[in-house]
Amino acid sequence: MTISSQSLLDSAAPTSALSGKVAVVTGAAKGLGAAITLDLARQGADVVLAARDEDALHRHASVLDEEFGHRSSLVVRTDVLSENDVQQLAKETVNRFGGIDILVNSAGGTGPIETPAQNVEVEAFRQIMELNVLGTFIVCKYAIPSMIERRDGRIVNISGTSGLRGYINRAGYSSSKWAVRGLTRTLALELGQYGITVNAVCPNVTHGDRMTKIVDTKAATLGLTPEEVYDDFASQTALGRFIDSADIAAAVSFLVSSGARNITGHDIVVDAGWDV
Repeated sequence: MTISSQSLLDSAAPTSALSGKVAVVTGAAKGLGAAITLDLARQGADVVLAARDEDALHRHASVLDEEFGHRSSLVVRTDVLSENDVQQLAKETVNRFGGIDILVNSAGGTGPIETPAQNVEVEAFRQIMELNVLGTFIVCKYAIPSMIERRDGRIVNISGTSGLRGYINRAGYSSSKWAVRGLTRTLALELGQYGITVNAVCPNVTHGDRMTKIVDTKAATLGLTPEEVYDDFASQTALGRFIDSADIAAAVSFLVSSGARNITGHDIVVDAGWDV
């Protein structure tokens, strides 16, 4: 079951906890990125929505502005692998709002599914590494100067539980998520002197279109039903369930809050008790 925008909107009343803050979110058109932008907007942040699907971005921005009119949205069509696009993203954000306080890197992909390493095409491995790692690095690179100028900032990168252990038949994806954690810790060391925190959120299996694709592929490969695959994934967690995008959005919101000002270089694991 996929969490809807409306269900997240109904989950809590608007607050002013992030009033005056400017948040840039990549992968913001749908899924996890959309859920994160909803929660940040609910707390009063001005939100810059970045993704490749400009029409979907505008539709989602309209939802934010209708529900949370006390703050503003800015849509910037962005391919996170295009240095020119990301430079323009940073420029338009600074021109509109004066700077960047929060960066959430949620753009990413899955890579080859249920494919042993020897069967993974080199180009497919390269593509997922570039999207998940280089796409995170480039956006950080061009957001950091504004944060340094402000001597403050919050960066949250989306890694995953596949970056905490090996992930059989998912060599590219697992490698990329380990790399995101390494980048996160390195940036935390570099940027701490400027009052900037850098952390990662590591979700486990999450309701949504991406997980449906993974489940369907796994089921077809193993000769199982999707329901059997879902049940197997859920049984590996202490709570016996998948998580929702809203759970991850809540973790992001904590990491960008004043309550997390002394947390940096760490992973917040949202996994229903999988890695225990």
